[in-house]
Amino acid sequence: MEHVIDEIDKKIMLLLQHHARMPIAQISKEISMSQPSVKERILKLEEKNIIAGYGTIFNLPELNRGTTTFILIKTEHCQALVDVCRASKEVTDLFRISGEYNYLIKVQTASIEELAEFQDSLVKLGPSKSHISMRNIIENRILL
Repeated sequence: MEHVIDEIDKKIMLLLQHHARMPIAQISKEISMSQPSVKERILKLEEKNIIAGYGTIFNLPELNRGTTTFILIKTEHCQALVDVCRASKEVTDLFRISGEYNYLIKVQTASIEELAEFQDSLVKLGPSKSHISMRNIIENRILL
């Protein structure tokens, strides 16, 4: 049976998306609901895999990973590309896409030189185009 997300669930999810470690007591205060009821709702959202996990957002420039680049690649060596991306510390995301190029890779590097080294590892897999992000305007946007 499909779980219907109501306004209370949305409020809980919004609070958790802003601060995944927010205590149930604080969520309870914020939405004016008892702690056991909040806990039960969170458990149901987790059981239904609506809340699929909790994470941490890192300040990438502080970790010397401040250069964001999106690389479009056209390849017939799909598994080799997946293997390269899984093995590369620079890759944060890999998407299978439609259109002229069949993959989109998001990489976080310390420098343009490090980006060039990563791109050199892709040359044997097929043609690519890179787009270096100049500024991040919206990231980790809340979808509720």
